[in-house]
Amino acid sequence: MKERADFQKVRETGRSKAGRFLVLSTLEDASLPHFKIAFITTKKVGKAHDRNLIRRRFRSIIQAHWHRIAQPLRFVVIIARYNTLQASYADLEKDWLKLAEKMGLLTPTPKPTP
Repeated sequence: MKERADFQKVRETGRSKAGRFLVLSTLEDASLPHFKIAFITTKKVGKAHDRNLIRRRFRSIIQAHWHRIAQPLRFVVIIARYNTLQASYADLEKDWLKLAEKMGLLTPTPKPTP
């Protein structure tokens, strides 16, 4: 996702939830050819190498949970908060999973039967 209009559309008409380390925004769009995701890391997060590290962690989290992302197709924007750099990978993953579950982005995991 690179177009300014796409970001504006998600911001104006999409849903958003804030977590401890990130803000997750989504907008369902059935006309999309495929799932679109974007990461926003501002200078408040840190220097360029720090922002790149955060984006690599976000990409890794998305790749690890790609199979659980539910239909329909949608725009997803992940915004790093100022304190993201102090979070470990596990903290970021936990925060993302919590927000994604709340927003209905992920399919529910089956509960183990005893």
